Amino acid sequence: MSGSAASPAFDVVSSEHIFSGYAFEVRADQVRMPEGTIAKRDVVDHIGAVAVLAIDSADQVTMVWQYRHPVGQELLELPAGLLDVAGEPALDSAKRELYEEASLTATDWQVLIDLHTSPGMTSEAIRVYLARGLSEVPEQQRYAAEHEELSMTVQRHPLSRLVAMALAGELTNGPAVAAVLAAQAARAAGWAGLRSVDAPWPARPDRVPDATPQR
Repeated sequence: MSGSAASPAFDVVSSEHIFSGYAFEVRADQVRMPEGTIAKRDVVDHIGAVAVLAIDSADQVTMVWQYRHPVGQELLELPAGLLDVAGEPALDSAKRELYEEASLTATDWQVLIDLHTSPGMTSEAIRVYLARGLSEVPEQQRYAAEHEELSMTVQRHPLSRLVAMALAGELTNGPAVAAVLAAQAARAAGWAGLRSVDAPWPARPDRVPDATPQR
């Protein structure tokens, strides 16, 4: 369980463990509704994730094409990854993902948005950081890709183009859509009002992985 405390009007009467995997586990909760009835709610309890909207001085955003097996296709996404290192600060996870997936470092970091990805069925929460002041990682220091990352390609798109793609249904990854729309609004405001990297994140899941990382 993670994030804000459950509402006292929705008490968990019982909970049955269904499945444990690396990034998530599944349970079936029996929940008492406010009027007193009991309803079954299946929950995917997720370890959480971070993503990075990295934008350069020309308003080009670094994106990756990555194969996603559950939907059977490649999706245009932000550099992102699981919170799969126990005790690692979320910002450090974001910096690691930007380095590993996009071969970039950044000098200027802020929190862009926090999301519950699909709160009707999962506790998954993701924090998206805004990264500016970008630098390329030297070739000899780049991360050695594996699994789906072997076919991952890095692209740069104008922020305005990504907004148009989201509205046209061509950009469908949830965190990416939310992040580019948020970035468009934040840029129009001169990047004012964004939170610092140490801003509280009460929704961050407290579940930790117990197996080999799946990157």
